Amino acid sequence: MEEKKHINVPSAHANIQPLTAKEIKEEADRRVSLITKEFSKGFSFAERYNKSVTFFGSARFSEDNPHYKKARSVAYKLSKLGYAVVTGGGPGIMEAANRGAREAGGQSLAFSIELPKEQIINQYVDDYVSFHYFFSRKVCLSYSAEAYIYFPGGFGTVNEFFEILTLAQTRKIPSVPIIVVGRDYWKPLDGFMRNMLYEKHGAVDKNDFDLYTITDDEDEIIEIVKAAPMRRE
Repeated sequence: MEEKKHINVPSAHANIQPLTAKEIKEEADRRVSLITKEFSKGFSFAERYNKSVTFFGSARFSEDNPHYKKARSVAYKLSKLGYAVVTGGGPGIMEAANRGAREAGGQSLAFSIELPKEQIINQYVDDYVSFHYFFSRKVCLSYSAEAYIYFPGGFGTVNEFFEILTLAQTRKIPSVPIIVVGRDYWKPLDGFMRNMLYEKHGAVDKNDFDLYTITDDEDEIIEIVKAAPMRRE
């Protein structure tokens, strides 16, 4: 029988040197400096565009996907109304929104992320800023938009949805439209939250469900955004 190999090697047998207190402080200072720079450049970038809508959604949808087509169309219409369109800069829904903005002659913007394999900025982005940390990027994506529009997506999209929802629920940000598009995707999640979080466990209030709107109607989306006041931080 083949002898099992130990995965967790005792430190005495491993060629690992613990960090000194000085090295830990230097690394902490380096990270704090980088984080500060990321927030500074992200906020400065966002403040150049004082009327915007942020789009979230899957990076995996191709241009023949119905959600891609709708994101492109909604972004086009909002751009025609003078809103800058902001995305994460990648493919899929992000590309669709940037594409719609570009086709409308509007401002097509992105907050991109640096990945181990080079992050591709979709071809429809006109101006962007890149981030090392996901959390600082997410904060800047959530900064001072007139509305947030969520299309179907993966873990990242759902995470971003609950982040904004939590900020709105706890009033850490002013009241702002949170629009979720794609009833086929969002209604099951909405049902889970109503059944489990509210009815069974009482973990949220009934009026918390008024914080977001589920719709596939493009005209309704446009009217919700138009009715939102200009935000001031």
